[in-house]
Formats: sequence, structure tokens, C-alpha cells
Amino acid sequence: MNTEAIDSKGYLNMELLRFTTAGSVDDGKSTLIGRLLYDSKSIFEDQYEAIEESSRRKGDENINLALLTDGLRAEREQGITIDVAYRYFATPKRKFIIADTPGHIQYTRNMVTGASTANLALILVDARKGVVEQTYRHTFIASLLGIPHVVFCINKMDLVDYSEDVFTDIKDRIENFSSKLDVKDIRFIPISALKGDNVVNESEHMPWYKGGTLLYMLENIHIGSDHNHIDCRFPVQYVIRPQSDKYHDFRGYAGRIAGGVFKPGDEIVALPSGFTSRIKEINTADGPQDEAFAPQSVTLLLEDDIDISRGDMIVRSNNRPTVSQDVDLMICWMTERPLLTNGKYAVKHTTNDARCLIKNVQYKVDINTLHRIEDDKSIGMNDIARITIRTTKPLLFDRYQRNRITGSMVLIDEGTNETVGAGMIV
Repeated sequence: MNTEAIDSKGYLNMELLRFTTAGSVDDGKSTLIGRLLYDSKSIFEDQYEAIEESSRRKGDENINLALLTDGLRAEREQGITIDVAYRYFATPKRKFIIADTPGHIQYTRNMVTGASTANLALILVDARKGVVEQTYRHTFIASLLGIPHVVFCINKMDLVDYSEDVFTDIKDRIENFSSKLDVKDIRFIPISALKGDNVVNESEHMPWYKGGTLLYMLENIHIGSDHNHIDCRFPVQYVIRPQSDKYHDFRGYAGRIAGGVFKPGDEIVALPSGFTSRIKEINTADGPQDEAFAPQSVTLLLEDDIDISRGDMIVRSNNRPTVSQDVDLMICWMTERPLLTNGKYAVKHTTNDARCLIKNVQYKVDINTLHRIEDDKSIGMNDIARITIRTTKPLLFDRYQRNRITGSMVLIDEGTNETVGAGMIV
């Protein structure tokens, strides 16, 4: 792995970029990630030798870099990606987590899983085929999931003679479609994952392209403002009471900050009880801090002993989330058993557990045209729909577009404990 100029302390403090790949079948997602890892010197020698040997046995002309990410035996045999494959690598500027997601239509739910925490989505387009149905589908899902940055990699440019006209035509069609969606930052890069053009090294074959390489963009794209630093949200995960002589009166509230900036002295309110207090101290693994912000994991100590438990939320007094039992969601359905109107499901929202009743299916979305289908309310696997639920107790939430953590939830089948739906609060 490329660890030049990265010591262990520096590595821990480096900024982390999570990105996901998407695209249609055979667009070259796994090959692109393999090329990214290989050209950035982020794989070990024995890993390279293993894929070299595997490629030779299969009779491939070139070394098949896709084998670096396709971990399942069925994936390697068929040459496709089925499950979400996670890979980790670092450069001297940043560390990365990649979620390589499948391109087949029947694995849309896998893309939702891989993309749910991503800062950035790489959507591949085969330069020979141009924009296809899956391009629209994945662009819409990236928009729905609130991914702040979407990068379209126009791949296999070597097979269209590195034509600027082909690249421009695809770019224009995507821009026309994405103008209807809520995507903050869209970029386009012409690449050849197989040959390595514009992945880590600049291409000599496309002098007409003046943008940087994919790796340069991944290292330098600004993600600091992707988190909501305005609305202070702290879902309590655990109450720390050591019960020891040394820390006899210690009572800390541990969790991960979902939004905003907290400082000692801030006036806060605990929801849903409504009790107020002030922050006395903010503790981390490195000791007390003068301030804490999303997505840090911290322990808050308050000036007053008030009743707070897991699932409660600590917020600033003058900025509160919505509190309601009736919630409107965009839901991606993830199981073969269809969604049942009036069906009962368990809900996980931040650190809170509840149960809910499906009150109403408002419409289903045709992902290719973005039209609402209001006469067909049957919601099956991989469908995306807008629904209304009623929960057994009030939830503390924001709109998903405002806060991806407090605005998302999952539905669980209580009989099988299977996650059946991923919901974005609208």
C-alpha cells in the first residue's frame, strides 16, 4: 500500500472520502477501481501476482484488474459484480472507502446500501453505448440519497478513438436529465479504465480534455461542507455511569454528532422530555475538547442531572427538529415480499427504536421518466415510492435533504428481523 509520507498518527487524522461506483453491466466499474488501486500503488505485490495468475488461467489478453474487487466466486466466474464490495486505500492527501455496487437492475437495493453513506458517486457510462436506462436510474438514486457530488466517468474512450464528440454528446444528454434533479455538484471525466487514461495518470490521447485526472479530483474535491453544521443534533447512544470510587458522580452521554457544532456552555434541551441544561464538558478518546461537530463521536457532560436515555436527542434550545408520529418517506423496497398497506414494521431511526403502521402509499416512481405512478400502489423489490407511516411514539427528525442522518430510517420485518426498506424523510 502507498504509505509514503503517511505515519500512523497522520493517517488517523486524514480526511476520509467515501465514494460509491455505479453504472450499467460491463461498464467497467470493477476494472476502474482495480486500475485506481494499481496505478496509485495501493495493492500489495502478492495481490497483483494472484490476479496476474488468475487472468492467465482464464486466457485474458490483459491483466484483469476487476479481479481485485470481485470477491465472490460467482462474480469472478461470470465477470459481473453481485454484492457490494468495500475497498480501502490511502494516498498522502486523503484516505478512501470505496463501495463497488452492482450494475444489474435486480441489484438496485445493493446500490442504495452502498451509496447511503457516500460523499461522492462515480457513475460509469460506456462510451460506445452512451446513456442507457441504468444511467438514469443511478443518477436518480444518487439524487434521492442526497449524495453531494456525482462524477460521470465516460469509460472505454479507447474504443471510440478518444472522440471528443462522443464525450460531449453523452455529457449534454446527462446534463439535460440531471437538470430535473437535486444534485449539487456534477462533473465529467473521459477515461479508459483498461488503459489507464485519466484515472491516475493524465491521458496523452485526449489533449482536448483540460480537467484533472480522477485521482486528482478524488484527492482535492471539497467535502468539509457536506455535513450539516447548522442544526445541532446529538442522538444519545449510551449513558456512561462508571459506578466507581474515582468517577462516583460521573454521568456522560455518548453518541455520534449528527449535525451542528457543540461547545461547553451551550444551552441545550433534551428531547422528547424538554428538560434544559448547559454543556459542562465535551470528552473524546483524546481528552476534553473546546468544541465538537459532525461526524465526531463524543461524550457530553451536562451541568444538571436530568433523565436522558438511549434514543433521546440533545439539541440547541433555539433550533429543534420536527417531532411527529406521522412521517412521509421516499422508500426503497429491499425484499421480495411486497410492502403491505396497513402492515406493521419495526423502525430504526438514529438511536431510536419504534414500530410503525403503513398508513398510505401515495405513488410509485418510474425511475426512467421520473413520472409518478398513482394507479399502481403495489411496491415490490427495488421499487421506489412515497409512503406515509404512523409510529408508536414520536420521532425526532429533519428532512433528509437537510440532514442525511436524522432524515433517514430503515424498516424491519419483525418476524424475520430482515431489513425490508430504506427510507428518506421528505
